[in-house]
Amino acid sequence: MADKPDEIISLTGDKNQTSIQDDLLVGIIKGRLGSAEDARFFDEERWLKAYRNYRGVYGNDMSFTDTEKSRVFVKITKTKVLAAYGQITDVLFSSGKFPIGVDPTQVPDGVSEYAHIDKTKEGENAPEEETNPYGFSGDGKELPKGATYDDILGGLSEKYNGEAEFTEGPAPDLKKMPQIEPAQESADNMKKLILDQLEENNATKELRHTLFEMALLGTGILKGPFTFEKDLHRWTQDPETGSSAYTPSKKVVPMVEAVSCWDLYPDPEATKVEDCNYIIQRHKLNSTQLRDLVNRPFFREEEIISTLEEGPNYQVKGYEHRLQDRENETEFEKERFEVLEYWGKMDKKLAEEAGLDIDLLDDDLDEVQVNCWVSGQRVLRLVLNPFTPARLPYLVVPYELNPYQFFGVGVPENMEDSQQIMNGHARMAIDNLALAGNLVFDVDETMLVPGQDLKVYPGKIFRRQSGMPGQSIHGLKFPNTAQENLQMFDKFRQLADESTGIPSYSHGQTGVQSTTRTAAGMSMLMGAAALNIKTVIKNVDDYLLKPLAQSLFQWNMQFNSDIPAIVGDLEVSAKGTQSLMMKEVRSQRLMTLLQVGANPTIAPFIKYHAVLREIAKTLDLDPDQLINDPEKAAIYSEIIGVATNGNQQAQGNGQQPPMGAGGEIPAGANPNDPTGVGGGNIGTGSIPQTGEPSFSSQTPPPQRTN
Repeated sequence: MADKPDEIISLTGDKNQTSIQDDLLVGIIKGRLGSAEDARFFDEERWLKAYRNYRGVYGNDMSFTDTEKSRVFVKITKTKVLAAYGQITDVLFSSGKFPIGVDPTQVPDGVSEYAHIDKTKEGENAPEEETNPYGFSGDGKELPKGATYDDILGGLSEKYNGEAEFTEGPAPDLKKMPQIEPAQESADNMKKLILDQLEENNATKELRHTLFEMALLGTGILKGPFTFEKDLHRWTQDPETGSSAYTPSKKVVPMVEAVSCWDLYPDPEATKVEDCNYIIQRHKLNSTQLRDLVNRPFFREEEIISTLEEGPNYQVKGYEHRLQDRENETEFEKERFEVLEYWGKMDKKLAEEAGLDIDLLDDDLDEVQVNCWVSGQRVLRLVLNPFTPARLPYLVVPYELNPYQFFGVGVPENMEDSQQIMNGHARMAIDNLALAGNLVFDVDETMLVPGQDLKVYPGKIFRRQSGMPGQSIHGLKFPNTAQENLQMFDKFRQLADESTGIPSYSHGQTGVQSTTRTAAGMSMLMGAAALNIKTVIKNVDDYLLKPLAQSLFQWNMQFNSDIPAIVGDLEVSAKGTQSLMMKEVRSQRLMTLLQVGANPTIAPFIKYHAVLREIAKTLDLDPDQLINDPEKAAIYSEIIGVATNGNQQAQGNGQQPPMGAGGEIPAGANPNDPTGVGGGNIGTGSIPQTGEPSFSSQTPPPQRTN
């Protein structure tokens, strides 16, 4: 393993020397936090409304008239959010893996696209270094003539060390000359490593949390990859005693984690991460979590202990009270600590005086990129930004892009007005049903004996002192207008479908247009619905998956460069949009392609291995577990071929032979059916007519005559 990212950024100095600078650092970071918090105020109000609509809770700003009795809240927003989240996750994780890819560039630099072993040179005294008489090109750089063996194989030269020398270029005869694709093999190795790192660290769970908040609040945030020492729990067995001993170890791995929008405070002047001078993440830690920071690289143990001794310092924000549906009673959270994680620019001189060793930096800039952790008035960690090139380790993906703001727009905000109107008509309908379903009494008290209880119940007796029977008490019935309210409710539900791009039939709502009565009609509607979610998936590709894959690629190239098999001129890609097509439609098209490939003229041009892998994905199966690569397929093909030849020989020893006596294909048989037991062409003759011999060579019975 290469050096850890923090090994070049150690701290110097003691607390007494740096106390003043620490205070300045804390003051600068908290001042920038205040600016970011003020700029984020209106975003917080949007998020609170979205969250309340999702939960079906009225805010304090909602006022009801005295005549309104119902407080019903129809949770259409929740249905839409879960539908959007379900569609996105279904598209991205249909194959069970992260939809990212790693491929060589169009013209790989420093490695050949193809290489082969020239078996015609075996046994000859070949030179120590195989040369390439032509050279090969790559990304604006051309290798000279006479490229070496290492130039041809790149990072794979160590893997094939000791084998016959490879020659650059495709093999003239694939049957006689083994061929490899060094650039593609390096890309496959890098992809497997990245997917293994993501799976090992449960990145799917973190990504799902990010996608849910993206649909709910309009923005999803993923942090990473950052270096983390993961504990490996292992047990070893003593060969003499046979007893097991717990022998834990640590492994440096790239980690990713979901970050809530509520905890991120970006530069108020920026509209995207790349434009941010700084980003601050707010942590809410208990005493155990704060104490565990001591085990992470370059955290100041004495400062952490002092913070613990000073006691909890987490101040509850106003929005937290509203999220938790509680009154603003307590200003401080019991047994919780506020820790601010700062990423961004800092004055170079101030950072150096605060204890940061920057002697290794050879630039003349007045500012440096740092990572600083602060709690209370204490600096818990101060290091240089470990990434090369320096970057902020946050990936921010919008559900709907707002080009003029940092945070995006989510599903609840798009249908906020529709939700309010639907709630209003639902409340009116219920209030009206309460009136229309019960009698309202008109009482003439002058006709009744004074002092009587006017409550009405079965068996009630009223004493009348005057008037005619039935004139003192009249039952009035109000008209039922709930149907008109429900019609308006349906109208605005349709408006919610249009404003969100998530039609009701896509999440199981029945009673939609008659087009859905047929399978073709439903397929058309589902295809149209997929177009609405396509933009969201494209945002996930551009703002999350591709930058994540690029960051992991850079992390491995920086800290795993001692693994030569992954080194190469590679590029990463996101493949979320490739899964937008309905699985059934995609599977059908792939099968059609296989049928087209049955044509011997077209078959050589089809990559059957890739087609089979895509078919497995449409069936929600793991292609890596079920489909062999071409090399293994060739081995199994030989095994199956041997078995097949053995069966044919057995058939020749007593069973029906598949071929003619001379080994030729029987006349009229299908050449594509070597078994000779089915699918044969029996000729093109006409159907036997009356009076003609049939296929059984029997004459039809004579016709009965009168």
